[in-house]
Amino acid sequence: MSDLPGFLSVRVLRGVNLVSRDAGGSDPYVVLHLDNQKLKTGVVKKTTNPVWNEELTLAVRNPETPIQLEVFDKDTFSKDDQMGDAEFDIEALMQIVRMDLQDIRSGTVVRTVRPGRQCCLADESHIVWENGQIVQDMLLKLRNVETGVVHLQLKWVNIPELKMNRYVLSVGVA
Repeated sequence: MSDLPGFLSVRVLRGVNLVSRDAGGSDPYVVLHLDNQKLKTGVVKKTTNPVWNEELTLAVRNPETPIQLEVFDKDTFSKDDQMGDAEFDIEALMQIVRMDLQDIRSGTVVRTVRPGRQCCLADESHIVWENGQIVQDMLLKLRNVETGVVHLQLKWVNIPELKMNRYVLSVGVA
């Protein structure tokens, strides 16, 4: 099998200097999209610097598919306002997942991903071997908006082959 089945844990930590969409500040929340999955954080009231610290878990079938992130301002009586969007990929993370890192000291930076024209990284992103897990912190610069950054922390969650087969059988996926 060329791709490891598994889950990506995305901890949506915080937003920094998000655009204000209402007079009293915005009520921001984040939506993640991957394949047919759509996951949302809770709404943080009246701020442009929200702290969510929420974990959202996506099932990853194809690690080459970019993950879409959108930030919205929750409105009660009208359509929620867009506060920017971003896109990030996990290809660099997946390359590290495929390596055997058991003998590496915890806290070691295994790889650094640099911002480029094709990605929304606001700064360098380090992939770290931390307590037996591969962790990547990233700051995403929001597009289609004047200002705003979202801070995420990614962790890969492996599914052992045997459990994956049982899971696939139990949900009836061929």
